[in-house]
Amino acid sequence: MADRAGARRRTAARWWRTPVAVFLLLSVLVLVALVLVTSWLGQRVAREEALTDAQATTGLLARSVAQPSLTRGVLAGDAGAVDRFDRTMLARLDVDGVRRVKIWDRDGSVVWSDEARLTGERFELDEEELEVLERGGSDAEISDLSEPENRYEPRDGGGLVEVYTRIEAPDGTPLLFEAYFADDQIDRRQAEVVAPFRAITLGALVAVLLVATPMIWVLTRRLTRAADERERLLVAAAEASDAERRRIARDLHDGVVQDLAGTSFALSALAGRETDPDARGRLDDAAGSVRSAMRALRSLLVEIHPPGLRADGLPAALQDLTAGAADQGVEARVEVETRDLDALSDDGTALVWRVAQEAVRNALRHAGATTLVLELRGRPVTLTVRDDGVGFDPAAVGGASYGLRGLTSLARDHGGRLEVDAAPGRGTTVRLEVAP
Repeated sequence: MADRAGARRRTAARWWRTPVAVFLLLSVLVLVALVLVTSWLGQRVAREEALTDAQATTGLLARSVAQPSLTRGVLAGDAGAVDRFDRTMLARLDVDGVRRVKIWDRDGSVVWSDEARLTGERFELDEEELEVLERGGSDAEISDLSEPENRYEPRDGGGLVEVYTRIEAPDGTPLLFEAYFADDQIDRRQAEVVAPFRAITLGALVAVLLVATPMIWVLTRRLTRAADERERLLVAAAEASDAERRRIARDLHDGVVQDLAGTSFALSALAGRETDPDARGRLDDAAGSVRSAMRALRSLLVEIHPPGLRADGLPAALQDLTAGAADQGVEARVEVETRDLDALSDDGTALVWRVAQEAVRNALRHAGATTLVLELRGRPVTLTVRDDGVGFDPAAVGGASYGLRGLTSLARDHGGRLEVDAAPGRGTTVRLEVAP
């Protein structure tokens, strides 16, 4: 059960990294951003449009209904004239959705209002209202319900938007015609304007998603199959190369190395039976040369294919890796702490081996060292390769040799960490930490 759950989690994690998932995620984010931006812009435009409609309604009501019906009797307060004007205006208020109407003169007196208690009262006009009264045109603003002129408006009925424009009395005197619209009516008109654009925007984006997602999915499947096939071919090539290196190493070990070992033993035996000191010395030298060649060949075989490259065989493989150091005048020492090595995975073992191989190779070929120490410790598994050679400047060569730079990335991919500490004249230390 735990394995299946882990497999499902890994599958889900891989799916979220696919191009289709990334495209869908980015598309959703872009969609949300576009909806928010277009909604904000649309609401602004729609509100302006709604206010423009309210201004148009106010202008139509003012110049087509109020101004033609406004008589001297209404201005003089004649009851009959006011009653007729009331009926005319109130009939149109229901049609146009206007909540309140006021007609002002220049000094701020309410000439007429559908709220009769306001008629005849005087309030101060603000600068915008006086400007419209003086120059004409129209304007709109949110009503301040706390003002005395709005004291009869219900406080729980929502906000009001007041729109005012100029009309003229029968004698040509400019008057201010003011109509009040419910704010929720403006909001409804705003929603009516925004809704089609929102539907068009969302529809277009959803259509793009519906068309693009299958195409990206198909392309991703093709790329995934191609990548899987390429990986299969690479694995097959690596396995074939490994098998070939294993065959070469086995043939050399079973053939040439055994022949050199036999020759070395034979020369040593001949030297032991030789009575001539000069001849015995030459035979001993020859036996030593054969043994040196055999050690060098063993080191080469280890590089070609280390035997038993698993956690339990790692100590012996590291010993073989430094077998040729003595022939180059380098004192090599290998210290291995076997505790916790059994928990090291095959990939971790291979990583330790490759780092050790590269570090030892660099030390023997380029460092000019006299001592080489290779340490392997557990918990966490730590490999340290240290030499007393000439060292180098990491900044001058990019931090390490080309091989170690590649191994740094490889260690990072396996959750490990590779550090190279070096300086001219004080040797080099390569340190690898890898999780089991």
